[in-house]
Amino acid sequence: MSKSVAPLRAELVLSDRTRFSGWSFGHEGTADGEVVFNTGMVGYPESLTDPSYRGQILTLTYPLVGNYGVPAPDQFESKQLQISGLIVTEYTSQYSHWDAQQSLGDWLRANGIPAIFGIDTRALTKKLRTHGVMLGRIIVEGMVVRGAIVDPNQRNLVAEVSCTKPVWQGKGKKTVIVVDCGVKLSIISNLVKRGIRVKRVPWDYNFVPELDQVDGVLISNGPGDPTSCVPTIAHVKAAFRHKLPMFGICLGSQIQGLAAGAKTYKLKFGHRAQNQPCVVEGTKHCILTSQNHGFAVAERTLPKSWQVSYRNANDRSVEGIKHRTQPWWSVQFHPEATPGPSDANVLFDEFVRTL
Repeated sequence: MSKSVAPLRAELVLSDRTRFSGWSFGHEGTADGEVVFNTGMVGYPESLTDPSYRGQILTLTYPLVGNYGVPAPDQFESKQLQISGLIVTEYTSQYSHWDAQQSLGDWLRANGIPAIFGIDTRALTKKLRTHGVMLGRIIVEGMVVRGAIVDPNQRNLVAEVSCTKPVWQGKGKKTVIVVDCGVKLSIISNLVKRGIRVKRVPWDYNFVPELDQVDGVLISNGPGDPTSCVPTIAHVKAAFRHKLPMFGICLGSQIQGLAAGAKTYKLKFGHRAQNQPCVVEGTKHCILTSQNHGFAVAERTLPKSWQVSYRNANDRSVEGIKHRTQPWWSVQFHPEATPGPSDANVLFDEFVRTL
């Protein structure tokens, strides 16, 4: 924060009326959202542009944020900031990085995103871990706000972040339909660099009549409750009859599970980090993964024709499912990472080999 201008006071108010006070370093306004936390040490430009964060006030637990600024847009995960607000302990506007284009605060202000520093994010995170994710409101000094906190989950978040018409990307002999529920751009780039021609379609697009013309389907990540994606679930269920390779990532894994007949549930505080350990089911092999999700597939509801393929080493929740005989499978984590470890990137190679 510039020394010549004193920051305005700001506070985060949770739905149970708990208040956390700090100072503003983003847009000087208000924002409502679901308050969540991410334990990653780096990668805030990628996280803040991840469509899976749509409607959420993101708390970063790493104590110092902003020190490497914000890079060029070609490193973002979508074309815009997706979070509703940002909470950090310590913010620095004095960034240093060869590729930085601007400070984090300037970026947030230019895009109308409120942000607070000076909050005890450890105390806030412990509260969210104990009580579960909560709704919250950021209020900057001088702003008058009335009424209940607006729940973003009442909106169709997937429709907000999906493309509105089909888009072709890449060149190659193999073609994959990517169902865009809020796809991260690095997922597209991982396919394109492997020589795949991608047809990116809206979340509610009926791709089933086109399956005879393509080689596979990928169901992307995205925000919110997977059960709200009714058209997508129906299309995936119909696509099973074609027996084409189908790969789901994050929300896409939940949608695939629902289409198979399983149920999903909301995790108490979700998995949002770059160091989530996942064990390959039936082995002692563990990989570190990048994650950003608040829902999971309920294992006990999986049909007998499906099985668990990955499991979270911390809470034993389902991190991947696959059909026992057909080329349909998915993972709850992000093999494209960005940010995060690249342990799981090989899963894109495995998907391409099935086409």
